[in-house]
Amino acid sequence: MKLTDILTPGFNAGEWEAKGYQLPKFDYAAVAKKTHEQPTWVHFGGGNIFRAFPAAILNDALNTGKYDRGVIVAETFDFEVIDKAYRPYQNLSLLVSLQSTGTIEKKVIASVTEALKADFQFDDWKRLVEIFRNPSLQMISFTITEKGYSYNEADLQRGLKPVFAMGKVCALLYERWQAGQLPLTVQSMDNCSHNGDKVRAGVFAYAERWVNDGLVPSAFLDYLKDESKITFPWSMIDKITPRPHVKVKEMLAADGFEDNEYIETEKHTFTAPFVNAEEVQYLVIEDRYTNGRPPLDLGGALYTTRQTVDQVETMKVTTCLNPLHTAMSIYGCMLGYTLISAEMADEDLRAFIQKIGYMEAMPVVTDPGVLNPYEFIGAVINRRLPNPFMPDAPQRIAMDTSQKLPIRFGETIKKYIARGLDMSNLVLIPLTLAGYARYLKGIQDDGTPFSPSPDPMLEEMQAIVAPLEVGKPDQDYSCLRQLYSRADVFGLDLYEAGLGSQIEGMVRELFAGPGAVRATLHKYVAMR
Repeated sequence: MKLTDILTPGFNAGEWEAKGYQLPKFDYAAVAKKTHEQPTWVHFGGGNIFRAFPAAILNDALNTGKYDRGVIVAETFDFEVIDKAYRPYQNLSLLVSLQSTGTIEKKVIASVTEALKADFQFDDWKRLVEIFRNPSLQMISFTITEKGYSYNEADLQRGLKPVFAMGKVCALLYERWQAGQLPLTVQSMDNCSHNGDKVRAGVFAYAERWVNDGLVPSAFLDYLKDESKITFPWSMIDKITPRPHVKVKEMLAADGFEDNEYIETEKHTFTAPFVNAEEVQYLVIEDRYTNGRPPLDLGGALYTTRQTVDQVETMKVTTCLNPLHTAMSIYGCMLGYTLISAEMADEDLRAFIQKIGYMEAMPVVTDPGVLNPYEFIGAVINRRLPNPFMPDAPQRIAMDTSQKLPIRFGETIKKYIARGLDMSNLVLIPLTLAGYARYLKGIQDDGTPFSPSPDPMLEEMQAIVAPLEVGKPDQDYSCLRQLYSRADVFGLDLYEAGLGSQIEGMVRELFAGPGAVRATLHKYVAMR
């Protein structure tokens, strides 16, 4: 069983379907031909998240028979991905959905009709220019990570042949302007807040420099700023797509599916002809398009207003997902866990994050309407975090914790204050913040050392708590005022917020000695 089998004459679909493989219900050749002639969507970033989510929901839309155009993928960074993960398989891939029950669902994704290397050194660039000059193009989108929107002085000085992704996109937009100031929507699908603004800033940095250097006319910049021509909508995307899993490889091999080899490029991109991803997914998009759009809502995307996208993002990062991740990562590291899924079998930790979400953060959530906050948390706790296929570790989640605390917890505390709510309702959020001081010591609950995860402020924060010793509950804790008054770390001065003394008391309990982390966690979780 090989992916390209499905494009060969006389293909036996029955064998695949009998083994649980969902096959495309549309005419791939017809869709590819129509897309080549009248492209509507180019996506930058050919990684696993693209194939598992945006390409997959377009595949679902095509299966309805209500749409007839595929997506063209353009890779800006790791060109081996095109050579090794797309072209040998005629752009087909297998999406393996990892169920929390330990089972898998298998679906062949055939919505990608072309795969191009987005760089001036390749002939593919001529094809991209042709696409961008075509009036039919409606949207370009991105899953290139937040770092992909960056630029620097050296790249800005390269003129109209930059190396960074945003420079290449700007050069292609210049082609579209030259073709008649044609409209287009520039849509980020990366997991970062207000992502449309990040694309906009990156593109504008190049355009403004090129205008100032006399390389392009100022009318080009006017075109980019004209929202009747070009828009940069926001979106919220949420789906975990880990590296190809050995257990999945083995399950596919048992079926007789042969395209299951691992691919590692020279740039250390890890991929395969198959993509494994969690079953739960969300894509909420600001509906602000200037030339129409592919009907991704047929595959489950939600189109709405910018305000609603912002509310969904806030709900996710301050209540329903990110704070729970951080709380369990801090305590998971101290309790010796190496898997998030294993933590979910710990009654104290499961109740800990459940009560943070439902009881402490939920009172200040604005319901965005398009996604129910209670159902979102329910999916996180019951389906996402316990998933045995998810090899995520608390050590990874704990990276850059100092940068995450202000948003994931500080915003909730500030809303309690602003709305005059009863601060005594906050017990487990303060316990999380108290756990941060104990975590910084790098000593597990059983007394063995561990290395706190990388963080730009790690050494500075560790220096503050350096006077404290685990196993001395009656020591001088005055250094904690220096820590918990840091608004840059917690979003506000926790003493001014009225939580400082409460947190100090919890820290004393956590430092009591071996077993104190477990005892303190259990005590306060039971109290709630």
